[in-house]
Amino acid sequence: MSRMDVVILGRIGYDLYSEEPHVPLPQVRRFSRYLGGSSANMAVGLSRLGARVGIVSCLGDDSLSRFLIDFLQAEKVETSHVQTAPGYLPSLAITEVSPPDRFPQVFYRRDPVDTMLDVTDDDLNYATHGSMFVTNGTSLCGSPSRESAYRALERARNAGCRVVLDVDYRSMSWRKPEEAGLAVRLALPFVDVLIGNQLELKLVAGVSDLDAATAKLQSAGVPTLVSKLGELGTRVLTGSESVYLPPYSVEVCTTIGAGDGFASGFLYAMLKGLPVTECLHYGNAAAAIVVSRLSCSEAMPALSEVEEMMRQQRKA
Repeated sequence: MSRMDVVILGRIGYDLYSEEPHVPLPQVRRFSRYLGGSSANMAVGLSRLGARVGIVSCLGDDSLSRFLIDFLQAEKVETSHVQTAPGYLPSLAITEVSPPDRFPQVFYRRDPVDTMLDVTDDDLNYATHGSMFVTNGTSLCGSPSRESAYRALERARNAGCRVVLDVDYRSMSWRKPEEAGLAVRLALPFVDVLIGNQLELKLVAGVSDLDAATAKLQSAGVPTLVSKLGELGTRVLTGSESVYLPPYSVEVCTTIGAGDGFASGFLYAMLKGLPVTECLHYGNAAAAIVVSRLSCSEAMPALSEVEEMMRQQRKA
């Protein structure tokens, strides 16, 4: 088995983006299709930056699933541990594109195939075969993927992998927000790096104030806390150290996928052993490129593009 840099466990979804800017979603007639889903987007993002990436997931035996697996393979993402659950379909996200700040979405996530992931011992061994293991909160929204994710988190932690959890809260996947917060809280003992936006971190901590949430999560023993502040930038808390970086300035096409782009750049730099400030620059540069383009997966930048964006922004 060739060693991966990163193994990601989570959802692979199907996205439809409006091709008619500023047309309200009920009136849109033309869409373009893309690979989506937070885990799959991050897999593509990290692979394009040069990391060796494998994914543990579950797809159906339908034509949409075939497109998704073909796309991942074309992006050099290792897919030998993507299971097949016949009769189940990938989740579907349909997005209006009205820049700079209106991107309403409709999600179809009733018994999506990603929740059918039922890991084998071979899958768990594979998941711990990289130096970093990544999953997200959506993996915890249904069984058997919930149990699969917890088992993989535990196995990865025990194997000495750096364990990353992106909260990735999607309200349509949960009966109540509190249940999503609890599901992630239960995973925290295994987590080295927790990534979330303001809403997500408050949800996980079970409090309504961001400062109180970060303090609570740090006291719970999360070694590295990545707080995405949207248009205000990003803050990383590691022990007593707090590092902040404002966002890069670009013209926005769509903000969908910005978080996945940021995570890809940030985690790539972390894999390379770079200081936290540099990790933030890689994350911000990748996010800036993603928001300047349409779609999530196909918008993910190459390493040369990220480095050029960093050069430009540092000159500005």
